[in-house]
Amino acid sequence: MKIIFIRHGDPDYENDSLTAKGRREAELLAKRVAKWNVTAFYSSPLGRAAETAAYSLNLMKREMTTCDWLKEFYFPVTDPVSGRYGVPWDFVPSFRTSQPLFYDRTAWLDTPVMQSAPDIKEKYFSVCAELDKLLAKYGYVRDGGFYRVPGKKEVFIKDTAAPGSTAAPFYSDENEDVIVMFCHLGIISVLLSHLLGIPFPLVPHSFYLAPTSVTILGSEERWSNEAAFRIQAAGDTSHLTSGGEPISCAGAYFSAFQEI
Repeated sequence: MKIIFIRHGDPDYENDSLTAKGRREAELLAKRVAKWNVTAFYSSPLGRAAETAAYSLNLMKREMTTCDWLKEFYFPVTDPVSGRYGVPWDFVPSFRTSQPLFYDRTAWLDTPVMQSAPDIKEKYFSVCAELDKLLAKYGYVRDGGFYRVPGKKEVFIKDTAAPGSTAAPFYSDENEDVIVMFCHLGIISVLLSHLLGIPFPLVPHSFYLAPTSVTILGSEERWSNEAAFRIQAAGDTSHLTSGGEPISCAGAYFSAFQEI
């Protein structure tokens, strides 16, 4: 199985829509998405995500399912150092790296700064449960920190492909499902933390997912009926660079490296 997360285009947050640049990004993205064999599309109900998705869906003449749980993970907290009041990330390095619980898969939810927004813990687990419900429809059933695929033939593969080989020794399913989710930086980080077993605070602080960036995960099914998701690409913006469109810095505290 493949899961593809796409962040919305360059945002006009005030109007919950795309800027003129965001619309150009969405057009370039659509040409890329149209080449994929997608099983199903899902989107946040927020305007900037739905508008981004519309470019791809219109080009492909496809429909999407709108999921309320794919809305941005916005539960404001106050950064104890900078005084910034906003998203529950973007903490200054001296603060976030001094919090041992930020490095624990779930204990970060019990830190004072996260508890200051009481809905965060409940919503985090609720969103993760919604993702698991969706994946169960495709045959992937959560079992602790990984998934099982009871409906597939068991395989037992000990080694990866030999150096130079173009054929990896894995169970290949030509009809594998590919689902695409149009959403937001924060909620993508939440879902990645759940799929990969990485504490949420480490994800948005470590990975910059630019507007219309593409993050691809594949399920490795190499032992018994076990499956675990692994990132193939994170924050890929090749559709922008190949189309001559600069990478947006929306949501970053640095200037993005430009390849055009």
